[in-house]
Amino acid sequence: MPEFTADDLRGVIRATVGVDDSVDLDGDIADVPFGELGYDSLAVLEIANKIEKEYGVAIPDDLIVELETPSKLLGYVNKAGAVRS
Repeated sequence: MPEFTADDLRGVIRATVGVDDSVDLDGDIADVPFGELGYDSLAVLEIANKIEKEYGVAIPDDLIVELETPSKLLGYVNKAGAVRS
């Protein structure tokens, strides 16, 4: 699988759960917890489901709480995707 980038994640977020007008999703959000970006665990679960459908990388439900920032989610998807390839 090609690298899953921050831009890919932003696209998934926009398509799945939308964007709060008070959040600059195009800014440096890598280490900002999803909760501070306005996304609760249910929203992150929806994002994970979309990633699985679009990119073929499954994220276990119990792991969602540990992937609390975009950078952690990106790291997991890229590591899991590399293992699949």
